[in-house]
Amino acid sequence: MGSFRLFSFMERPLPTLDRSRTWRGRRAATVTMGLRCGPCRPTQMNDRDFSAETVISRRAVDLTDREKRVLDRLYDGLVGGQRASLAESITLVETLHPRKKELAQALLQRVLAYRQEQDKGQPAAFRVGLSGPPGAGKSSFIEVVGKMLTGKGHKVSVLAVDPSSCTTGGSLMGDKTRMTELSRDMNAFIRPSPTSGTLGGVTRTTNEAIVLCEGAGYDIVLVETVGVGQSEFAVADMVDMFVLLIPPAGGDELQGIKRGIIEMADLVVVTKSDGDLLVPARRIQAEYTSALKLLRKKSKSWKPRVMRVSSQTGEGVAELWETMLAFRDSGLHSGELQLRRCSQQRVWMWNLIQENALRHFKEHPAVRSQLPVLESRVTRGDISPGLAADLLLKAFSTGQ
Repeated sequence: MGSFRLFSFMERPLPTLDRSRTWRGRRAATVTMGLRCGPCRPTQMNDRDFSAETVISRRAVDLTDREKRVLDRLYDGLVGGQRASLAESITLVETLHPRKKELAQALLQRVLAYRQEQDKGQPAAFRVGLSGPPGAGKSSFIEVVGKMLTGKGHKVSVLAVDPSSCTTGGSLMGDKTRMTELSRDMNAFIRPSPTSGTLGGVTRTTNEAIVLCEGAGYDIVLVETVGVGQSEFAVADMVDMFVLLIPPAGGDELQGIKRGIIEMADLVVVTKSDGDLLVPARRIQAEYTSALKLLRKKSKSWKPRVMRVSSQTGEGVAELWETMLAFRDSGLHSGELQLRRCSQQRVWMWNLIQENALRHFKEHPAVRSQLPVLESRVTRGDISPGLAADLLLKAFSTGQ
């Protein structure tokens, strides 16, 4: 069929494309950002088709000498473990500037190629998602666990997502102030990011930030999310293990947490298990242990557990880490961890497609010209929302 440029893909008529290769191309794209595990690995596909140089040439990104120097500096500093380069790289992938987004993807492809050489078919880093209601002690828990892991020789990165104000768009970014000891640890990296209105409490680039952290040599990646609404489901689609943190509060705790969230949890941790809260913590542990028995298992090789820890005394922290390692070993042995990562990359690919498609839809000239009028008519009750949506979609598809 001959080589073709990625940016001109849509310009060619579809019948000229080989259907089988098109299918494999789509499937290969779903695992480009993840591991090339056995069941998800595309067959008869040249891996060089997704190298950084090929992607750059297909997208017609003519890098200037200055841009090449910037990418080389970021890449060299990143793989060298420099925290400043990692922070600057995450800032680059978080940008909404079209040109810088192209540069960010070029950097990500180089990091992915580097990670594939380092992993050699097995994930070298352990991704853990942490979520829970406000006041559950997530930041205190992360600091205690993070200090323990850096003391064992691990490099820990923390991607903390702070909620943005719907009114001003601002965010407090207070995680570094709550993790004072860990933020000063040279083997730890803490990156707070605003949600910027993203549904689910995780930023659209959190998944890419995880890749950059792993490229910088961090073998433990902790993702702390806003413990409200859809955040638990969003973070579960980007990590190897999802840990739900709950405080030993009073009342009927099982009514306060959705069943679907409990089903997503690989491990439930009751925090603040010390002092006067020790007895309530034991009661909550027993209640959740009983509740988990009634839920459908999502893994054939792992049975979710409920544990108690105290960030103040450190009790249960070492046992918790041993349990998390047992989960990781079980997933690696059964192959479920590799399959989970492949599935997660496919999910996030479609999430980004939906987000970008909606953005292009709103920016379309025909849509922008008709949107204010149709919105006004919908709010007055002149037409139904469904009819307005159909008219806007027709304007988008026809350009009129």
